[in-house]
Amino acid sequence: MTPFKPSSMIPYGKQDISDEDIAAVAEVLKSNFITQGPKVVEFEKAIAKRCQGSNNQIPFAVATNSATSALHIACLALEVTTGDIVWTSPISFVASSNCALYCGAKVDFVDININSGNLCPKALAKKLALAKINNVLPKVVIAVHLAGQSCDMKAIKILAEQYHFSIIEDASHAIGSSYNNFPVGSNQYGDITIFSFHPVKIITSAEGGMALTNCAELAKKMRLLRSHGITSDQNEMTEQSHGPWYYQQIDLGFNYRMTELQSALGLSQSKRLNEFVEQRNKLAKTYDKAFENSSLTSLFPKEDTYSAYHLYIVLLPTSDSEKQKKIITQLRAMNICAHVHYIPIHLQPYYQNLGFKKGDFPVAEEYYSKAISLPLHPKLSHSEQQYIINTVLDVINSE
Repeated sequence: MTPFKPSSMIPYGKQDISDEDIAAVAEVLKSNFITQGPKVVEFEKAIAKRCQGSNNQIPFAVATNSATSALHIACLALEVTTGDIVWTSPISFVASSNCALYCGAKVDFVDININSGNLCPKALAKKLALAKINNVLPKVVIAVHLAGQSCDMKAIKILAEQYHFSIIEDASHAIGSSYNNFPVGSNQYGDITIFSFHPVKIITSAEGGMALTNCAELAKKMRLLRSHGITSDQNEMTEQSHGPWYYQQIDLGFNYRMTELQSALGLSQSKRLNEFVEQRNKLAKTYDKAFENSSLTSLFPKEDTYSAYHLYIVLLPTSDSEKQKKIITQLRAMNICAHVHYIPIHLQPYYQNLGFKKGDFPVAEEYYSKAISLPLHPKLSHSEQQYIINTVLDVINSE
C-alpha cells in the first residue's frame, strides 16, 4: 500500500460547513431580515439553553460580532474603567487583555500552570495577597480556558469571594466543554462567560461571539452597549417618547451587533456541537495514545473537566526555542501546519511599552518555548492524523 502523503497543507483548525448550514444562510438571504432579526434571538436562546446550570437556570445570552467585542462589553458591564486593574493569563490571544485597556483600565497577568496552560490558582492566591498589602487588587479577573479546558474555577471563585473581584470566563475555546458536571457558560462560578465563533473554533458563525450571564442587569447593560447605547424602551428614556420612530442614546455604546446571516450559520452549526466535540475528543485520545511513550507531553484536562479540545498542544521535554522552531519548520515543510498558541502577551511590543518585560512570568515563557499545536478539527481524516503522528515521531526521534 502506498503511504499517505498530503497534497496540501493540513491546517491546525478548519471549519466544517454542511449543506444544511449553507441552506440556513440562503434562507435568511431570501427573508426580510439580513442584519438584525429573529435568527439572532433564536441563536442566543439555543446557546443559552445548552448552557443550563444548577436549578435548571438558563443564562441570558448576548450575541456580538466577535468574542473581542463581547469581552469589551463584558468589562464595561462590570464597570471596569480608568483607575481599575484587570488580571488575566499571559497565555492567550491579545484580546483577553486588550478588552480592559479599551476601558481605560490597567492590565496585569497571573502566571500559568505548566501542565494545563491555564491560569494557576496558587500563583493567583500569592499575587492577590501581595496586591492587598499594596492596595492594587484587581476589579476583574479574566480566566482563559486554553485549548477548550476549563480553568480551576472553584479555586478562583473562592479567591474572588475573599478578595472581592468579578470573574469573566474567556471560553473562546471552550463551548461544549464542562466543569464539575455543568456546561462552561452556565456561570456556576463566574459572572460572565464569553464564547467565540471564529472559523477555527468549535462552531462558527464566520465571525461572531456571545456573552452569557445569569444576571439580568448585566445582560441588559451588554445589549445596550452592543448597539450604540440606544434604547427604544420608554421605561429607559428620559422623557416621553415622541412617537413610534423615537429612540434615545442613553450610553456610549458600539456597533457590536451580530447579523442574521451569522446567526443562521451559528444556529445551524450548534445542532452539531456535541458531534464536533466528541470527534475532537476522539482525535485527542488517538494523539495521547500515540505519544504516550515519546518525549512529548500533552496538556491534560483535570478530572473534573471535559475539554472541547479546540487545540491539541504538546510540550517538548525542555525549553528550547531553537529546537521548537526547527521542528515546526520541518513539519510545515511536510504539509503539517504546526503552530504555537500563544506568544505570551506580556512579551508583545505594545505591552513591553507598558512596562512588562521578559522574566515577569517565567512559567508562561517556559511554556512558550516548549509548546507546539498539532492539527485538530472534525474534518481531520484517519489517514491525515496517522501521517501527522508518524511524521511528528520521526522528527522528534531524529533530534
